[in-house]
This record gives sequence, C-alpha cells and structure tokens, in this order.
Amino acid sequence: MKTLLVYTTRHGCAEKCAREIEKGLRGEVKLVNLKKEKLNTFTDYDTVIVGGSIHAGKIQKKISDFCQKNLDTLKVKKLGLYLCCMEEGEKAQQQFDNAFPTDLIEHATATAIMGGEFDFERMNFLERAIIRKIAQVDHSISKVSPEQIAAFIEKINN
Repeated sequence: MKTLLVYTTRHGCAEKCAREIEKGLRGEVKLVNLKKEKLNTFTDYDTVIVGGSIHAGKIQKKISDFCQKNLDTLKVKKLGLYLCCMEEGEKAQQQFDNAFPTDLIEHATATAIMGGEFDFERMNFLERAIIRKIAQVDHSISKVSPEQIAAFIEKINN
C-alpha cells in the first residue's frame, strides 16, 4: 500500500498527528506539508490522508483548497480525513463537518477528530492573548488523543 499523507499545521499539532499516523501505517508513506511543499499529482498513491487544524473556527485554506481542487481524484482513492481541534463533542463534530466537503466525508474509510493543542511556545503574543481571553487557558496544553490516532490507523490499515 502506498499512502500520501497531506497536512497543514500552524503550531505543530496536525504535523505531530501526521507523524504518529505515519509510524503506524503499513507500506510506503509520504508526508507532504502543503505549507512548505507543492503537490502536483498523486495518482500513483492507493490511499490519501488529509489533515489539518482549526484556527479561528476554520481549517487552513491550503487544506480546503486542496480538497476542492482534487475532489474527483480523492473520491476514487481510499481516503482518511482527520482534524485537530480543542473543541469536544458536537462542537468538534460541527467543525469537522465544516472543514471537509460532505462528499469526501461520506466517501472516507476513516475519519477522526484527534483532539488539539495550545502550544504557547509556538504562538506569537497576540495568539497567546486571544487564547487566554477566549479559551481561558494561560499555558501550553495538549488534548491529543492517542486512542483516536490508533483507531484511525487501524481503519486505514484494514
């Protein structure tokens, strides 16, 4: 199995999850951070995984653009979609549903909300101030779920 794992990250959470997913997948895996690399074609991959994180209520533009531009190709691949966010329950599910096109969510073999992180060391002053005010958090915190990552990997591998 040849897998392409495409992600975009702002403060490292989506990348951290991508690297954990990569470790658990069978076969050849190529990681592509769309913020740093341009992806021209991916027709030779059997499986495509797309992941990103929520900032100001939305997934990164590079991920939404990638999904829209490649909608038809993604719909014929084995597909995994994951999202990093600090919300839980219905609100997290709503963010997931808004982050990816409905067609892709319905087609996906595996979907997951991995949890999220506030990494104060990687945030600028303004971002830290906003998080302190809105989320009432004044230090780095991680809610990434190893169980969600493991379940996602298992669905992709089967």
